[in-house]
Amino acid sequence: MTLLARTPLWLARLVFIAALLAVWQGVAWAGRIDPIFIGDPIGIARFLFNGFFVNQTLLVHLFWTVTSTLVAFGLGTAAGIAVGLLFVMYPTAERFLDPILNGLNALPRIALAPLFLLWFGLGVASKIALGFSLTFFIVLASTTAGARAVSQDHITLARTLGASGSQVFREITLPGAVPTIFSGLRLGLIYALLGVIGGEIIAAQFGLGQLLAYLAGTFQINGVFGVLFILAILGTLLTYAMTQLELRLLRWR
Repeated sequence: MTLLARTPLWLARLVFIAALLAVWQGVAWAGRIDPIFIGDPIGIARFLFNGFFVNQTLLVHLFWTVTSTLVAFGLGTAAGIAVGLLFVMYPTAERFLDPILNGLNALPRIALAPLFLLWFGLGVASKIALGFSLTFFIVLASTTAGARAVSQDHITLARTLGASGSQVFREITLPGAVPTIFSGLRLGLIYALLGVIGGEIIAAQFGLGQLLAYLAGTFQINGVFGVLFILAILGTLLTYAMTQLELRLLRWR
């Protein structure tokens, strides 16, 4: 067995990241590339330390971004699941609304951002609306697909045994659709974050997106990479939390 095969995966990742940071720092120190374009890991670490533990501005921006993301995700999830189940129960409603929803889903969200700003202002409401518009359609598609992927043999057997339509839906269709719904939820959570960040970059009072736009506009490259690092960690943590929730809720499988 090779040394690489015996090395724990987490340790191999740490070594890789440390080597990458060391090369990055060396290139910045040597002046091979102007640090104004790539920054340097020490400067990024200093920015993060000051932002979290000295002036705590990063905590404020992080709070607004996470709060907006969770609200947008919660509203988009509730609406997406409700409409998706409605379509499964009443196919006529889907046939009527499907072209309209497809047209709305095809609209570029960045193009809608100025309209949301006009309607909801510079506060968190416009960012929530943008995140909601992304999450809703993802969860709607996964809910509809999951409900229709349930085995028809199980449904037929339940009806043969005398189960009512509501019992079939509650005991077979809905539980069978949950795994597919969770796949949409994981993706919808990330897109809610992307929608909120996009709205903050365009115009906002608070949020990591607003901070990112300010730092980029003032050529503070260490700060830009620091915010990008926070966003990467945040996205990873949100995905991990959703995966753990799925594993906990689907232990019955």
